[in-house]
Amino acid sequence: MSEIENSKKLQEEYSLRFSGLEEYRREVWKILCKEVFQKLISKDSKVLDIGSGYGEFITNIEAKVKYAIDLNPDGKKYLTEDINFLNQDCSSTWKTIESNSIDVVFSSNFLEHLFKKEQVENTLAEAYRCLKPNGKIILMGPNIRFLAGEYWDFWDHHIPISDNSMAEVLKLRNFEVESVVSKFLPYTMSGGGQPPLLFLKIFLKCRFLWKFFGKQFLIVAKKS
Repeated sequence: MSEIENSKKLQEEYSLRFSGLEEYRREVWKILCKEVFQKLISKDSKVLDIGSGYGEFITNIEAKVKYAIDLNPDGKKYLTEDINFLNQDCSSTWKTIESNSIDVVFSSNFLEHLFKKEQVENTLAEAYRCLKPNGKIILMGPNIRFLAGEYWDFWDHHIPISDNSMAEVLKLRNFEVESVVSKFLPYTMSGGGQPPLLFLKIFLKCRFLWKFFGKQFLIVAKKS
């Protein structure tokens, strides 16, 4: 399948899966950025979001310079003017991003959608190239260890990923893994469910709840 065909397919999938949820997802990510991710990311940072989707993370995080990469051209419509949009395959060379220039690379619920493990490795290699020394990569995604059949309820989930396998491939790509949370957010947060926003705020502050409801991993690693 060509990149253009993949792009059109993504447009259809995004429209089907997230239609009517845009406002709710923006509010969710506003909370996630404030309560979790902004604490990991300096406001003076250069941040790049891989598989940015509708821009829920990159529009809510405060940073000096922002980049978003997504194959779906519709993604640009949801970004503010201060965000640099790269409409391309993330596993190819990020042509407009210089080596050793980015402070933080972020990705949420994306790598499992790539077609081959080689594409995941190529994406991580590009992240490593573009990160400054000691720059961070922050990855969140469904943890197949706790999902079993639910993981495959999305037609475009191609690669089974767990917290352990993601930590391993990061090490293979020369990253130093700093922290691994095997159970972070509930899976409903990635599957279109709409838990009350108040529940999310309480959930994030009560970490003991994560081990009961969390089914997504959160991993932080750095370029050594």
